[in-house]
Amino acid sequence: MRTLRGVGSYRLVIKKSVFIGYASPAGTEEEAKVFIAKIKTHHADATHNVSAYLINDGRNFAVHYDDDGEPKGSAGKPVLRVIQNKGLTNVVVVVTRYFGGVKLGYGGLVKAYGDAASGAIEDAGIVEVYETERFKVTFPYNLFHPVRETAQNSGAKIVGEEYGELVTFTVEVRKEEAEAFMALLKEKTKGKVRIQPLTGDLESE
Repeated sequence: MRTLRGVGSYRLVIKKSVFIGYASPAGTEEEAKVFIAKIKTHHADATHNVSAYLINDGRNFAVHYDDDGEPKGSAGKPVLRVIQNKGLTNVVVVVTRYFGGVKLGYGGLVKAYGDAASGAIEDAGIVEVYETERFKVTFPYNLFHPVRETAQNSGAKIVGEEYGELVTFTVEVRKEEAEAFMALLKEKTKGKVRIQPLTGDLESE
């Protein structure tokens, strides 16, 4: 899943109209609505506060856009299209417009709102979020280096280490790579490791 690293903003002026784009990650539809309300309050004197969001938390899916008084399809839809074209999920974007007295026409509005949204998203930064699985890997001391090297060469992270009669690593690996990692670990240690699955999580990079 691709989403935003943080909150971003972008400003442009076209024929005296000022467009200010704001983009933010949002884990739920409620978070998206709160962000929109916050921007609308901050820019209560603006001519338009156009918004769009796309939310998918694994249980609920929501897609919404609002032209906020601009000609139908000329504002909110282009903002949503930018989110979709960048392959983003759990994202909300608001583009504020202060009208400068010169009409841009339908095509001009589509481009202006799209450019403001795209700029805000790029400023926020895009991250890849993926599901991970964690394992407790227990083994004798003589397998310390083979286990560590196998984990590192497989792109897994050792996020915890315990030393007693045996060594225990807590290892985190991408969910889709977990099965191959466990098989490789058993192969490299000739089956002399004990692997205990823990709960999954989400990581980003």
